[in-house]
Amino acid sequence: MIELKLSSIKDSRPREYIIRFVFGGVCTVLAGLVAKKYGPGVGGLFLAFPAIFPAGASLIESHEKKRKAKIGYDGTTRGRLAASVESSGTSIGCLALVGFALVVWLGVPHANAFTVMVAAAAVWLLLAATLWAAYRHRIFHRSTPDS
Repeated sequence: MIELKLSSIKDSRPREYIIRFVFGGVCTVLAGLVAKKYGPGVGGLFLAFPAIFPAGASLIESHEKKRKAKIGYDGTTRGRLAASVESSGTSIGCLALVGFALVVWLGVPHANAFTVMVAAAAVWLLLAATLWAAYRHRIFHRSTPDS
């Protein structure tokens, strides 16, 4: 279920925000170096990498483990499950971002930049919502040996 939990902000420590910031910065610098060597088209592909995802996923896993440990359980499985759900959402967002990029790439040479950006944002939103609905209704459900 998608939800906004403002209370989870207090669960994060300043060190965790610093880790996310540094990791995102390193990814951005690396994308800049790639762009300098191979051109902005290739560098832009690397900027599409969800820079804070790996740090965020590991923090989600550790938070879930700590929550379960407080009540006397091993939270390893729960932590991994929470991180996998996060990765599903990230994948959906990245696929929708491809639609955004295509609209911008095809539209900028032919139309007003503002119009292209509004259209690209609409495509992103439509793709993200459609893919999330498909995921929620298990249209793309991958069967596993135990299911």
